[in-house]
Amino acid sequence: MVEKAAKKTKTPRVAMPEQDPQIRARNFLEVPTGYTMKMAQEEASRCLQCRKPSCVAGCPVGVDIPGFIDLIAQGDMTGAIRNLWGKNALPAVCGRVCPQESQCEGLCIVGRKGEPVAVGNLERFCADYERENGTGELPPRGPLTGKKVAVVGAGPSGLTVAGDLIVKGHDVTIYEAFHKPGGVLVYGIPEFRLPKAIVAQEVNFLERQGVKVECNAVVGRTVSIDELFEQDYDAVYVGVGAGLPRFMNIPGENYVGILSANEYLTRANLMKAYKYPDVDTPIPIGKNVVVLGAGNVAMDSARTAMRLGAESVKIVYRRSREEMPARNAEIHHAEEEGIELFLLTNPTKYIGNEKGRLTGMECLRMELGEPDDSGRRRPVAIEGSEFEVDCDLCIVAVGSGANPLLTSETPDMELNRWGNVVTNEATGKTTKKGVWAGGDIVTGAATVILAMGAGREAADSIHDYLELGW
Repeated sequence: MVEKAAKKTKTPRVAMPEQDPQIRARNFLEVPTGYTMKMAQEEASRCLQCRKPSCVAGCPVGVDIPGFIDLIAQGDMTGAIRNLWGKNALPAVCGRVCPQESQCEGLCIVGRKGEPVAVGNLERFCADYERENGTGELPPRGPLTGKKVAVVGAGPSGLTVAGDLIVKGHDVTIYEAFHKPGGVLVYGIPEFRLPKAIVAQEVNFLERQGVKVECNAVVGRTVSIDELFEQDYDAVYVGVGAGLPRFMNIPGENYVGILSANEYLTRANLMKAYKYPDVDTPIPIGKNVVVLGAGNVAMDSARTAMRLGAESVKIVYRRSREEMPARNAEIHHAEEEGIELFLLTNPTKYIGNEKGRLTGMECLRMELGEPDDSGRRRPVAIEGSEFEVDCDLCIVAVGSGANPLLTSETPDMELNRWGNVVTNEATGKTTKKGVWAGGDIVTGAATVILAMGAGREAADSIHDYLELGW
């Protein structure tokens, strides 16, 4: 047994095939092309099937990782997807965009002496196989309870709540402000990272189970939370995300050619501007593009700009590479595609011409000092190190805030000083009776899987409330 385990830890990880960087940098097709069955089974065979799997502890929704991987190794794909669905309503999404390296894979025992088992790639393969070859059979649904739940927001948090509660027998309706469900999955994450047909398929899976989805429904404007209760809903879940753009408030910010990443990516993704002129959504095309920030949203913006025809794309970030919050895979892909990293660099003002259009940016070189409250070393300006960068388009991706549209209309729901909804950390309960919240509207901008984890905890609490009156 020891010899077998040692052999598995030394077996190289099966790399997922990808488009050539020079080709993919100019198209919006998905970058990784997926495992074959043979590749998936070979990778699944690397799992040690630990008795106390630490990978499960690293998953915010508690997926039975060794269980579904073992079923893939056996070739039982129906069993594998049923196992996944037991904890995760969106496996095709999570397999593509979760930060596995800092969660499940980061705790994989195999990774101690080699590369960890590719949990994300296997999850993606399992979901894709079901979509392309599966029976279409739905998970069993519990006895109908007659209870009605309204879910506000069709992002990852809201979709998880809906998926969990529908199988428990409750009646669930999702209210989505945009014209398509998916939240950040459709307006924020580009096609080359998460094809929108996959998001639509995951939503359709929930609809086939009985979840109702109403789009173009702006709760807080077209209807209030109190009015939802008047419509005989027994509970409401708020998962409206954090879609309020943030800027840096530096001189020249009103020049033409400066956009928030929220607007830029929403135009490109949800409104399909990347297909312009076939789709009538305009989007600015920069020749020399600068993206401010270094998270996944910044990487998505930079890689989108390159695909839309930019000659050069630079990411400007005031800290070093080690502090970049984006996934390692996204940074790696961006560099492969020709995107430059201007690290330890801080913008101080925008430069424009007499027509009010952006022509450049003044920056200051930085060095790292002592750690700040986040634990990262604080950037300190180097005196006299100013320099200019030419750019005709700047995309600001330095974070986003809580959307106040719904919360400002619900005064009896407590908010913190940043405008996020205050909840019980374990249950998602708000200070308003019968209302739960989770995801980015509670935590601020975070990951898809953390939003889903919050949705799972809230769904369990809502179920207890509906059944037991807690």
